[in-house]
Amino acid sequence: MVEDKAHWPPVDPFSVGLKGRCPRCGEGRLFSGFLTVAPACGVCRLDYSFADAGDGPAVFVILIVGFVIVGLALWTEVSYGPPLWLHFLLWIPLTIALSLSALRLIKGMLISLQYRNKAAEGRLDRPE
Repeated sequence: MVEDKAHWPPVDPFSVGLKGRCPRCGEGRLFSGFLTVAPACGVCRLDYSFADAGDGPAVFVILIVGFVIVGLALWTEVSYGPPLWLHFLLWIPLTIALSLSALRLIKGMLISLQYRNKAAEGRLDRPE
């Protein structure tokens, strides 16, 4: 990876990551689709080829959303004792909605933190 020598004012990696913006300038889009990372920033031309979030966002989503949903389902069961069909009706759509919304937010945040901490520079180039 070529060292980034452009001079841009520092941006907060958490806010630009959650907004899905460029980690360098904070203006351009990070995603070209729902979860597809764009090839480059449309404003500052930062090459996003360094962005490799891997399975990190999925792991965080599973842990966070799983904790929330299981906690709420257990509390509902102990407090009200609803039938099983009502559990399915409540928790399956809520799990899907929370997972999809959290996945994009966390992926953007992890990519912006990768850029901020120069995490991709230590990666070994592997022959393909």
